[in-house]
Amino acid sequence: MEKSVFVKKPPCIIRHPQHYTENEGESAMTIAILAHDSRKELALQFCTAYSGILSRNTVIATGTTGRMLAQATGLPVHCYLSGKLGGIQQISSRVACDEVDLVLFFRDPLRADSGSSNEQNLLRLCDMHSVPIATNIATAEVLLRGMDQGDLDYREGMHPPVIEPLAAPRRAVC
Repeated sequence: MEKSVFVKKPPCIIRHPQHYTENEGESAMTIAILAHDSRKELALQFCTAYSGILSRNTVIATGTTGRMLAQATGLPVHCYLSGKLGGIQQISSRVACDEVDLVLFFRDPLRADSGSSNEQNLLRLCDMHSVPIATNIATAEVLLRGMDQGDLDYREGMHPPVIEPLAAPRRAVC
């Protein structure tokens, strides 16, 4: 039986501070990759060129893009549903749970529905949670190079450790 290149992860329920340590011994960030059909080839070329950086981090993607990316680069990719079948919403929920550190969205601005509510929601959530998002190859390159140089290390501080609630103070009985 052929070994699958896809990594299985539990759905977003609670954000665990350990989600950075999937790549043992170093601090890994979670990078979400999405691409419209007309931009998939561009996304694959980009990811192949930057596979060294991507390999040191956790990569998640919408279904078709993720399968193509895993096949072309050999990287482990956690694939969600295809974008039109709910994959954009699944990645958006990961952004909302502070489980994504960087989004690379290779959009086609000339596509008739490129401003769909699902895409607008992803952009809004990235703004709300201060998640850097690239919507073109130039910005994607700047963000990945910056991340590789440590310019996005501030993201680790945005995920405070989970702290147990304080016990209610006991009142003295007089």
